[in-house]
Amino acid sequence: MPSRILLPGTFTLRRAAHGDLPAVLALLAEAAKWLDSHGVRQWPAGGFPASRIEPLIDAGAMYVLDDGTGAAATVALDGHADPEFWGRADRPDTARYVHKLAVSRAYAGEGLGEALLDWAGLRAAAEGRRWLRLDCSKDNLRLQRYYAELGFRHVRTVDLAHRASGALFERQAGATVTSARTRY
Repeated sequence: MPSRILLPGTFTLRRAAHGDLPAVLALLAEAAKWLDSHGVRQWPAGGFPASRIEPLIDAGAMYVLDDGTGAAATVALDGHADPEFWGRADRPDTARYVHKLAVSRAYAGEGLGEALLDWAGLRAAAEGRRWLRLDCSKDNLRLQRYYAELGFRHVRTVDLAHRASGALFERQAGATVTSARTRY
């Protein structure tokens, strides 16, 4: 049964094009700055260099949620299981992976992140995958609680000295958040 995700205003979700690179980088930098101001070292404080995002755009894995005036949020969805986190026993090919999810601070708390995760899960299911997976900072307990509230199960925490990330989560593909913004 198809799901309809309701959001405030009018939004269009589309694959990011090369012309979207500055807006995507700005969203990621805004999110990184906000995280850094709250003591979370998930992403580089100044954001990501273009060289880290361009390959996602080239691969068709980067998406932009456009509010009609520009990028309101961004997310990457692909089959890339980070080998430092997801091993053979995890059956990485059974999942789709969320990366670089960022919502403009202007839309904080409006449900855009939930909607993008629901979309990603529905897309993973449509592609025949069992899981939607993501990772976040080992020290960001607030974000870990958020993911748990959205139905993600904590799989494990991988503690690598050279990486802030390592808290691994998964949710059944096709599962969606039950909220006032989501209708089945």
